[in-house]
Amino acid sequence: MITAYLLGISTHYEGEDVEIRLHVLKDQELLLKETFFKEYEKPLVVEHVALLELLNRLEKFKEEDITVIINNPALYEQIRGTSTSKNRDVMNMARKVRERLKKFGNSVIVKDVSDDKVELTKWKEILES
Repeated sequence: MITAYLLGISTHYEGEDVEIRLHVLKDQELLLKETFFKEYEKPLVVEHVALLELLNRLEKFKEEDITVIINNPALYEQIRGTSTSKNRDVMNMARKVRERLKKFGNSVIVKDVSDDKVELTKWKEILES
């Protein structure tokens, strides 16, 4: 089983790059650890862009069970289709993410850890290491 931890960090200034951190583990063994920058994106869609980047990197593991750990309840709702957001940019990116997830079939589970203190602490430790 593959577990991927994801974080997209926006900047406070328009035009600056956004930071994306990925850690991918297979049975607790590190497969991929990346921190990279991408062109400016609106803060509301940075996590969407980060998730799409992660899914591109996970393409070669498509046949395995994958759990993506995020700390973003809004993104989680948008992926599930239960968000009430009317922001056009957010809804377009959420649609792109859902379409990309469909290509993986049922092998990808997105899990939001924002309400679980233990899992949230683990998420922070892994992405800060």
